[in-house]
Amino acid sequence: MKANACHILVKTKEEAESIKSQLDKGASFQALAKKYSHCPSAKKGGDLGEFRQGDMVKAFENVVFKKEILKVHGPIKTQFGFHIIKTLYRS
Repeated sequence: MKANACHILVKTKEEAESIKSQLDKGASFQALAKKYSHCPSAKKGGDLGEFRQGDMVKAFENVVFKKEILKVHGPIKTQFGFHIIKTLYRS
């Protein structure tokens, strides 16, 4: 299975919850990713491109491959920090 997802990676749960709250009020995912994310994908608005199941850490994949697409999920904790995740498609 393959998927494409965007994410915003931050250091604290509080920061992730604040960003999620802004998104829930209609803020632009891409703009917030560029402003706050610590991942190199921030330059592309958080877009990770297409990847296969097994390429990412388990907690991240549980969201991408099992939760509703085009909906913002998080905060999700991994060894990298806290993620806000939006799955664009799965195939």
